[in-house]
Amino acid sequence: MTFQSIKSYFKFSQGQRAGIFLLFAIIIVLQLVYFFADFSSFPAASPEKEKWLSLQSQIDSMKQEKLGYVPKIYPFNPNFITDFKGYKLGMSVAEIDRLLAFRKENKYVNSPKEFQTVTQVSDSLLNAMSPYFKFPDWVNNKKEFKDYKKLPYTAFAKKEKIVIIDINQATQEDLIKIYGIGQAISLRILTFKESLGGFVSMEQMKEVWGLSPEVIANLNSHFKVSTLPNFKKIDINNASIKELSAFPYFKYPISKNIVTYRSMNGDIKNSDDLTKIKGLSIDKANIIALYLKF
Repeated sequence: MTFQSIKSYFKFSQGQRAGIFLLFAIIIVLQLVYFFADFSSFPAASPEKEKWLSLQSQIDSMKQEKLGYVPKIYPFNPNFITDFKGYKLGMSVAEIDRLLAFRKENKYVNSPKEFQTVTQVSDSLLNAMSPYFKFPDWVNNKKEFKDYKKLPYTAFAKKEKIVIIDINQATQEDLIKIYGIGQAISLRILTFKESLGGFVSMEQMKEVWGLSPEVIANLNSHFKVSTLPNFKKIDINNASIKELSAFPYFKYPISKNIVTYRSMNGDIKNSDDLTKIKGLSIDKANIIALYLKF
């Protein structure tokens, strides 16, 4: 290869020379940009991430505060120290076990001195714990035993004699004296008596709503039916359904059954005939018969 042939490679046209200069200019500019520009980029933080970062900073600050936190000790009864509480107070396992064994015997410590005797804690630990001991009031305020004077023997007062009253003559005040009877129940008894015209048997107390067996027994010990009250008896064989329904023991269905029975079987003659009427209580037939005219 001759010099002339090599020289031909370096012959450029005007356009080629302009392109070469432009290429050099671009290279120089890119080098300057790379040298002076900062290409480190940070991704935009999302709102959730910013929120968590703020919470994390709060958590970190709280951890720092907790490093200097000293738990507050509240007053407590040393008889009921648990394993965990004893551990927190600085007691050893052996000291806690001595207290628990003492308590299993159903015994109690009533002073810091007794506590130290049982648990064998050191004086320094006792001095740190005892200001928080809280014993029951009866321990702190023990009353001195007083010698009571011996009183001469006196006979007990005689029990007041019960005066039995006719239940039909009893007032609301008389009824309230019975244990278990108040204003409402006493008024309920008197209202029931007025609707019947009077009681014919103390068994009727069982029909008063709200009376317990004990209260009924108390009533029977203080009241009785001395004489039958003077009331107008119901003519069972001639009364209408409306007249029969006015009687507390005869509701409308029973009154209707009575009239039906009369029309089919004739007059009702006694309490035995009453038991044949549908819906009428057989147990109450003898009591109901005292209110009727046959």
